[in-house]
Parts: sequence; structure tokens; C-alpha cells
Amino acid sequence: MNITLDRNDEQLTGLLTVHLTEADYAATVDAQIKDYTKRAQVKGFRPGKVPVGMVKKMYGKGILADEINKTLGKAVDGYVKEQNLRLLGEALPVASDVDFDTAKEFAFQFELGLLPEVELPADGTVEVERHQVSLDDDTIEQTNEQIARQYGETTNPDASEANDYLFGKLKKADEEGEGRAVLLPINKVKNGAEQFIGVKAGDVLTFDMKNAFDNDVAAIAGFSGLNKADVEAASGDYVLSVEKINRTAAPEMNQELFDKVFGPEAVSSQEEFDAKVRETMQQNYDREADGALNNAIVEKLVTGLDIKLPAEFFKKWLVRANAGKLTAEQVEEHYSDYEKELKWSLIRNKVVETADLKVSNDEIINRTLDKIMGQFSMPNMPDDMRESMRGYADSYLKQDNGKQYVAEYEAILAEKVLENLRGKVVVTDKPVTAEEFRNLNS
Repeated sequence: MNITLDRNDEQLTGLLTVHLTEADYAATVDAQIKDYTKRAQVKGFRPGKVPVGMVKKMYGKGILADEINKTLGKAVDGYVKEQNLRLLGEALPVASDVDFDTAKEFAFQFELGLLPEVELPADGTVEVERHQVSLDDDTIEQTNEQIARQYGETTNPDASEANDYLFGKLKKADEEGEGRAVLLPINKVKNGAEQFIGVKAGDVLTFDMKNAFDNDVAAIAGFSGLNKADVEAASGDYVLSVEKINRTAAPEMNQELFDKVFGPEAVSSQEEFDAKVRETMQQNYDREADGALNNAIVEKLVTGLDIKLPAEFFKKWLVRANAGKLTAEQVEEHYSDYEKELKWSLIRNKVVETADLKVSNDEIINRTLDKIMGQFSMPNMPDDMRESMRGYADSYLKQDNGKQYVAEYEAILAEKVLENLRGKVVVTDKPVTAEEFRNLNS
């Protein structure tokens, strides 16, 4: 056997050629044929008495092809490990005409995609912004309205008033179909609010959505379900087919409400309730800001680092690896997304290697226990009870061939990578209101 590699370092590709002689496979093929004679079922012959020549004639070509494929697989894997080659995906066999009837020597070729070395930026050379979110009065008011809608008593009056909601189907005036279900807040309408008052179930309203809400992108996106880009592109008249009017009476500020919202005895007065609402909102926005910061770090590194990829090989490999699911045209259309994902994977792996990041089994078990306890609203479980739940968590992680275990491992490792990177980049706080933050991320 002889293996050669023709590298193209400029394109990050290689052509691997495996030359096989009869000596590389003959002994194994002969042994397989002899084994077949013991098991072959051929009419007119007792089991184990089928002549070797007949077995060879009937099954020899298939046995030869199987053994050569096995030999090739071991040869390619061994060569890749021996030469310490870092491959993108797997080696792709080059189509060729092989005559298993007469040929004794064979040459098989494989295309390789070679992964580049990634050099991480020096500490302090990458700058990213973190949004420092402050709560504005409108956001707090909206949250209180949501609490009132969720915990207050809702009725469906015959005709709408200024603080009611119109439930129905919304669509563009010239659009086919019934539209999407929405809950339109009348008190958010800035222009022509009178059109929405006195409305009854069955009425059909036609209005300029952007004008009605005075081009408030966040308000329109909030009730319509449209994303920011679609809202900005929206124009002309929209039609709302009203199905019912929703009116919610604000719940009474008492211990029953406090317990429903935050759990038993978490707060005991309206002052504490208001403070807890603000605290919870701030924690949620801070968590979202951290997530946005992580996304910004990923984007900055993926777009800022010079990472060259074997693009044409990558596209070909994506099609073959997803045979029947992805076409060459689909890969081409979304290639930038695949490229970004691969670059981030290379960066992440480099951080793991450089920082020697590891995830222990205890970390995975404890993370799973935290999730389980969170579902039962028992975040502060006693140690003895928590310990008794470890077996349950372990069994859960082993389900589906350890699929959940792998998912938790990857999630923890990803967090460690981003935590490591956050210690190396320069993070600048940028003050924004909650409304501005929502508009940035809508």
C-alpha cells in the first residue's frame, strides 16, 4: 500500500491517493470466502460443502468490494492521524470506474478539506458594547398592565372603551386569507383613537397602522407579532376583523395577588410588590443584555478574525453530508450562515484548547438538578433532598443514548468559552432605556 497527499495550502484542500496492491487485500478476501463456504446456502449442496470456486464466483466480487472499502477506511483514518491532519468533515471519495473482475491493483482518491490554524486576538484588542438598561416609566407601566391583564378579572363587553383591547384577525388590506390573531390595545393608539371606541364584535376596521400608532415600532411589533424590519416596511391600510372586546379590571392589591405573582410571602405590601416588580424586570433586562453582549463578542470575532476556509470543499461536503436534505442551491443561498457557524466552532475550539477548559460530570449533574428544581419552584432545596435527586438526574441524562448529557455538556462549555472571552475583550457600558433596548433587539 502506498498513500500520497497532494496539498494545496492556498485553497486549504488536498487530494489523497491510496494505491492498493493484491497483497494488501488478498489474504483477507480469501479468508472471507472460506468463511462464506461454511455458511452459504446453495441448492444441491449440504451446508459447509459448497465448493470454494462456486462461492467465489457467486460472492467474490461483493466480498472484494467490501474488504477494499474496509481497508481504505482504515488506511485513510490511519494516515490522517499519523500526519496529524485537521480535516473539515470527512474525506470525500472521488468517483472512479473500478473493475473488480480483472484488476489486481487499484488507486482510489479522496478530496480533503483542511482546517486552518486560528490565532486568537491579543487581550484588550477587541472592543464591544454592553447595553446598560435602565427602566423607563412606560416600560414599568406596560409591565403593570400585563400583570393586571394576567391576574385581573376579564370580561367581554358589547362595546369597546378607551382602555379595552380588541381581539381579532389583522391583515394588510389587499392580503388574502383571514390574517393573524392580535390583541390591539386601544390606549396605545395615538391618532384616530375614536375609530376604535364603541366597536362591537363583528365590526371590521380599516386603518393606517403606522399612522394610528404614530410610527411607534415597538408598540406595533408588540401587538401585531411583526418583527422590527416588517414593521418598518409596513405601509398603507390594514384591516382588523374584531371578534371580541377584552376588558380587564385591575386586581386588588392584596396578599392574595402578591402571592400569586411572586410566591407565598415573598412580599407583604404594595411598596415591596412595586420594588420586587422593578427588581425582577431589571434582572430580566440584565440577563438579556448579557446575552446580547455574548452575541456581539461572537459576531466581532467571527467577522474580525482572518479565518480562511476551503469554501468550495465545504459547500460540496455540506451537500453530501446532508444528502436528500440540502441541495447545492440551498447551500449556496445560506452559505454565509454555514461559514459563520464553522468559524465560530474553530474559535471556540481554540479557546477551549488554549485555556484548557473542561466540564466535569458533577457540573452537568448539578446544572440538571438546578433545572429540575426550578421546574418544581424549589431553587433552594435542602442538601439531603438534593442529593437524593441525583440518581433521577443521572437517569434523565442517560436517556436517548445520552443526548441530554451531551446537550448540557455543550451548553456549559459554551458558557465557559464566552466567560473566558469576556475576560479578554474590552467591554464598554452603553446606557439605554428599556424601550431603546427592545427596539435594538426587535
